Amino acid sequence: MKLYEQLANDIASSIQSGVLKRGDKLPSVRQASASRQVSAATVFQAYYLLEARGLIVAKERSGYFVSVGANSISNTPEPILNHEIALTNVDMSHLVFEVLESIRNKSVVPFGSAFPSPLLFPLVRLGRIMASAMQELDPWASLDNISPGDAELRRQIALRYLIDGLHVTADEIVITNGALEALNLCLMAVTRPGDAVLIESPTFYAALQSIERIGLKAIEVPSHPKHGIDLEAMEQAIKLHQPKACWLMTNFQNPLGSLVSSDKKQALVAMLAAYQIPLIEDDVYGELYFGKQRPAPAKAFDHAGLVMHCSSFSKCLAPGYRVGWVVAGRFAKHIERLKLTTTISASVPAQVALAKYLQKGGYDKHLRQLRHVLMLNQMQFIQAIERYFPAGIHFTVPQGGYFLWLKLPAGVNALILHQQALKAGISIAPGPIFSAQLRFQEYIRLNYGHVWNSDIEHALMTLGQLIKAQLTPV
Repeated sequence: MKLYEQLANDIASSIQSGVLKRGDKLPSVRQASASRQVSAATVFQAYYLLEARGLIVAKERSGYFVSVGANSISNTPEPILNHEIALTNVDMSHLVFEVLESIRNKSVVPFGSAFPSPLLFPLVRLGRIMASAMQELDPWASLDNISPGDAELRRQIALRYLIDGLHVTADEIVITNGALEALNLCLMAVTRPGDAVLIESPTFYAALQSIERIGLKAIEVPSHPKHGIDLEAMEQAIKLHQPKACWLMTNFQNPLGSLVSSDKKQALVAMLAAYQIPLIEDDVYGELYFGKQRPAPAKAFDHAGLVMHCSSFSKCLAPGYRVGWVVAGRFAKHIERLKLTTTISASVPAQVALAKYLQKGGYDKHLRQLRHVLMLNQMQFIQAIERYFPAGIHFTVPQGGYFLWLKLPAGVNALILHQQALKAGISIAPGPIFSAQLRFQEYIRLNYGHVWNSDIEHALMTLGQLIKAQLTPV
């Protein structure tokens, strides 16, 4: 074991045993270096590792502190691992649409939203860049930028993969109307109506809606709130039901917030390659990590061209621009043709503006600021939940993204809570919308990606009161 790993493990043990409590300040790098008789670089590496584990956070010009959620790790809800893995016809769009309708009202506190606050993004700068780019736009660009998309934007996206250590060519990239279109095109490319698709449980409701719309069947495989999909159960499902595709989030999964380790991603990709099953990887939250480094996608371990890596700028830079993409590997040409026969191209002005923005720089600075805000929001949400919610609440403490997955106390129904919260002007995402079999009646997902203020805190206090009321005998 390396020196920095040993130091990190010692500090982690102190946190988990309660010697170091949430909010405690760690020794400065200089102090830790002197007391442990190691180099400052070793201390930095240890602190970076602890950051990646979500145990400590860095505060600008203040030092390192024990994360608010660090002592709450034991509160992570355990997965439901004993349900039967069966083929399921999906019929739940009505429930999803009911929840989505609630977040369109600006007077409703949007804990149920799947989007972060638009106030967190450089929309003014993007608007100026778009206005300037449109004045210089070649009239032929509307033809040049049809599928697979703007050449410069695809080059800039390929460069971002290169920074993260992945060699991706621009020819593999197809620009789409957001990540959801990319995911749908991938699904259409490798399945036919009646086929089975393997998904995690719980899963993002848009995956269920896509499966329902195309006329596919869902195979739900249990997923752990911290570690992601159960690989043993997954292989059992593959042998039993022979899916034609697999749709997963490996980084900061929605709704769980789980992060699949690199070793597990490698094993996952190897398993799917052995059975020749394409993986549709939804990685829209990968840039929103709280650690030192972006977690590698499953695509990083793909040597057979079976992983279609989908992402977008909607969650991290430009909501409303609806620009996403897929690195489609061996399926690139097929997906490009599907794009041409459905929506032809993504918005040309939006593509050009984003390409110019990436050229000019500033994206990484914006991402650092965004991640810092989201991490602080998470801490404030956790503090408020522990202050206002009743005992018996269990929740995840993700290492990125902007969702908390909460297990409610026994006797509290998420769908009833959803209706009660709406009457109080609060939207939440009830657990059943994340399952084809309408499981997770005792779970909710909360979005902490909105600017913290007194209204947010008051809404959490009200939500806590509504939960307590369901626990009180009439």
